[in-house]
Amino acid sequence: MQRRQFLQLGSLWSAACLSGSVAWAAAPAGTGGKPRLLIMVELKGGNDGLNTVVPYANPAYYALRPTIAIERDQVLPLDAQTGLHPALLPLMPLWQLGELAVVQGVGYPKPNLSHFRSIEIWDTASSSDTVLQTGWLTRQFAARPLPTGFIADGIAVGSPALGPLDGGARSLVLQSPASFARQAKLAGDMSVGMHNAALTHLYKVEDDIRLAARGLVSGAKLDTPFPAHGFGRTVKTAMEALAANRQIGMFRLTLGSFDTHVNQRATHQRLLTELAEGLGALQQALTELGCWQDTLIMTYAEFGRRPQENRSGGTDHGTASAHFLLGGAVRGGLYGKAPDLANLDSGNLRHSVDFRQLYATACRYCWHSDGEAALGGRYTPLDMLRA
Repeated sequence: MQRRQFLQLGSLWSAACLSGSVAWAAAPAGTGGKPRLLIMVELKGGNDGLNTVVPYANPAYYALRPTIAIERDQVLPLDAQTGLHPALLPLMPLWQLGELAVVQGVGYPKPNLSHFRSIEIWDTASSSDTVLQTGWLTRQFAARPLPTGFIADGIAVGSPALGPLDGGARSLVLQSPASFARQAKLAGDMSVGMHNAALTHLYKVEDDIRLAARGLVSGAKLDTPFPAHGFGRTVKTAMEALAANRQIGMFRLTLGSFDTHVNQRATHQRLLTELAEGLGALQQALTELGCWQDTLIMTYAEFGRRPQENRSGGTDHGTASAHFLLGGAVRGGLYGKAPDLANLDSGNLRHSVDFRQLYATACRYCWHSDGEAALGGRYTPLDMLRA
């Protein structure tokens, strides 16, 4: 293998090596019922929950945000108090079908406002004063391995970071199934016949890469149209991989640039448009693949934004936010508590739902687990899913 080819494989290998031992075909069978698919959508940068799920009947909202609040007549009403940003119009059919849940007030005690530290807390499901080395999904799959034949615990698309899959899960970072297959072929150029532990491990990683590549490339075509923007391409990549092989535990998709300190209105409008169109395409593709009834989609972010707008027409790092869960088994509606703008904590929202309750909900639905091994404790799942 030439040096240039080795460098091309660098990102692929880093994902595989970070995922530790990848004895993929030999994973022990899990217990309980058949695993269901989890798709996590990271809103990287910290999404503004108040302009996503809008308390449009609350005068305090408009007092705190004189220039960036969503006008009452533009809101998509969910009830007499709460509505969605108009850019989320593509989600309204799911709301009307009762397959979209909106959870308000999601956060955690003693919130940290650093991007790096707070997403570390969300990815590891730790408390704010504890540092853990493994992602919560890595611990979940270690405690409850997926059945033999699953080609990966998880696949990350849209970001090179593994996030909740970090530290040992059988995971991959995927740009596209086709490019992955091309890169995997390069691994076959490595010479054999050298015998030491390090090279043996590398050869094992190569085998795992080739096995995954064969499992992710089928040439299957989807009829679903995907949006032409970046998040649309991320969704398309994930669905092409799923079309090729259903034996995948979860996907982590990333949509970035939610750190809206300046001129938020236009940026947030664009980001929410991409999110809604991408989620709509996800629903359509999963339905086409016959997976919609057995998939749970969940948004998450490191934090929300402060209730009061800043002098730059934006919002600064905050605490609790609103998140979406959708899927064929979701009982749609509003969950959690509406933001109490008259009872702020140092100018920030108080949380009413611990984010680990969302994870516990996913553990119970997708892997028939109480999630204690993954989350380091028992958290009450939200009662929003049909069995």
